[in-house]
Amino acid sequence: MAEVATSATSDQLLVVIDPVARQTDGESVRIVKDVLSAGAATKVCLPEGPEEFARALTRRGSRRPVVVGDDRTLMRAVVLLHRQRELAECVLSVVPVGPALGVAHALGVPTGAVAAARAVLDGAERRLDMLVDDSDGVVLGALRIPALPAAPAGDASVRPWLRTCQSLVRTLVPARPPRETLVPAPGPARLRVEVDGVTLVDLDHPLEAVSVTPGTGGLASVEVRPASVGAEASPLLASGKTVTVTGADFRYRADAGVAGPVRRRTWTVREGAVGLVLPVR
Repeated sequence: MAEVATSATSDQLLVVIDPVARQTDGESVRIVKDVLSAGAATKVCLPEGPEEFARALTRRGSRRPVVVGDDRTLMRAVVLLHRQRELAECVLSVVPVGPALGVAHALGVPTGAVAAARAVLDGAERRLDMLVDDSDGVVLGALRIPALPAAPAGDASVRPWLRTCQSLVRTLVPARPPRETLVPAPGPARLRVEVDGVTLVDLDHPLEAVSVTPGTGGLASVEVRPASVGAEASPLLASGKTVTVTGADFRYRADAGVAGPVRRRTWTVREGAVGLVLPVR
């Protein structure tokens, strides 16, 4: 990720606290509010849902936004600012509180509530690279395409009428004690992966996984793991500004969410797109 460190510009803070953070760790939220209000002029917003969250950020004025919540809260703020075309002018801070914090910590945000709140006050802005796809979705931390789940023979998911009959039978026949069943292992995916227009792997080579992360200097780092036969196959590595994946109805995990199925998706690196306040090194 590209980084340009500058001092955080505004002492006027808009603190937007996600409802999940308030429900899961109210004590950390209270500590964060105390630390921030002791070090800066703060306005605290307690949105009850996505619409109120968006309204608070949109009406922030000259205040520097601080979002308190987990990875989904961080990504909700980044997506909103990106789609409003305001990321370039906005310096965002995040205090990780909640059940899923891997993305924020991977970006360099401190793990503890007190340390993260102090970084909001004393840290510096760093410009980080971001992936943007052709549906206007964004990726800050990592994009992963896992292997496909193997469907058992005669899977009813492809026969809606069979699903209906099975459901009817279950309502008429007394339930039996559950028996141990075998869960099918994931099967290999067949995808074409292109980096800057050059094919890295094609559809005739089964894959275990694909991962794409924003790297440095405006380039994405790409790793493709071929499906091993006998000895483990070495991963294929590449870097570039655009990554295109083509295949039959694949899903992918982008930061804190899962998207798809799609048959084709292109991600492009936006160098220095996100301004995030992080501790001074």
